[in-house]
Amino acid sequence: MNTFSDSAATALALIAGFDPMLLAIVGRSLAVSGVACALACALGLPLGAWLGVARFRGRGALLTLLNTLLALPSVVVGLIVYLLLSRSGPLGFLGWLFSFKAMVLAQVVLVLPVVAALTRQSVEDADQAHGEQLRSLGAGQLLRSLLLAWDERYALLTVVIACFGRAISEVGAVMIVGGNIDGFTRVMTTAIALETSKGDLPLALALGIVLLGVVLALNALISLVRRWRLGAGNRPLLVETAPS
Repeated sequence: MNTFSDSAATALALIAGFDPMLLAIVGRSLAVSGVACALACALGLPLGAWLGVARFRGRGALLTLLNTLLALPSVVVGLIVYLLLSRSGPLGFLGWLFSFKAMVLAQVVLVLPVVAALTRQSVEDADQAHGEQLRSLGAGQLLRSLLLAWDERYALLTVVIACFGRAISEVGAVMIVGGNIDGFTRVMTTAIALETSKGDLPLALALGIVLLGVVLALNALISLVRRWRLGAGNRPLLVETAPS
């Protein structure tokens, strides 16, 4: 008996048969990461765009902190959010621990620095190329950040896609604050860990195949966006003027 081949065959049968448990876990994963990514982008894109053009005392220290948060382990994020939401924590009155909202909050905390840092770098690079032109036209920091962010919209779209992939593939934070409760807070990554430890390899493998498919689709979408960016459809808002 070949465990791998048998598990793979059963896993493919679960996927092909649209197994209800499998669909529920996948749907919950997409929902948690989708909401978290939307919230993180709503906060991180404007923050990163502003940091890309703003100049103020302490900016270097703030950027150092932001870049440090890029390497923040997901289990540490889960621990921090757990302590905040626990009954004795400052946000314990919300009653969010071991819930959908807790998992969303953990992923927002995890992804927000990535969105802000990558957006800041993209807008700052664009500001170095076009900032003088905009300043000569009287554009302030806010207007410059908006114009440059729009000019870099294809690059920022890849940031959004990459951050969704970061959110949906993490396991530590959502397991700590969600509790991996069957039917409520179990997502693909936590279910894979649990089912593997239980010996239910077909379901774990099926979820792994779906997760790999999602990640592959995201990377294909990033490649497609980059082609759009380099193609004729990407007309830059700001055009370099030739010297007279």
